[in-house]
Amino acid sequence: MDTIFLSEVKVQTKLGVPEWERMVEQTIILDIEIGYDLSKACKSDDVADTIDYGAVVSRVRETLKENSFKLVEALAEHLCQLILKEFGALSVKVKVAKPAILPGLKALGVIVQRNK
Repeated sequence: MDTIFLSEVKVQTKLGVPEWERMVEQTIILDIEIGYDLSKACKSDDVADTIDYGAVVSRVRETLKENSFKLVEALAEHLCQLILKEFGALSVKVKVAKPAILPGLKALGVIVQRNK
């Protein structure tokens, strides 16, 4: 299986356990790895034979504007299921990081991996 990766995708969303934290959008950083058979695209050089990376980023931004989450775990699961279902991925690995949320901490987050 081949891997498409999207590294350090910055998105705005409403995320946090306390209700006040979900009242204002905050920046989170995503790393997304998408398992897909790229052999056809490697031969054809045609975007129709792969997953359109721009479409993935646009859809991720759209869904995170429409939804809010208490937990980074739920957000990561939501994105995994969306990419598996809407883009036909064979597997997905999503890393969600909330930067500088606690004093002295660069970031916190989770990594969730799902297969079709």
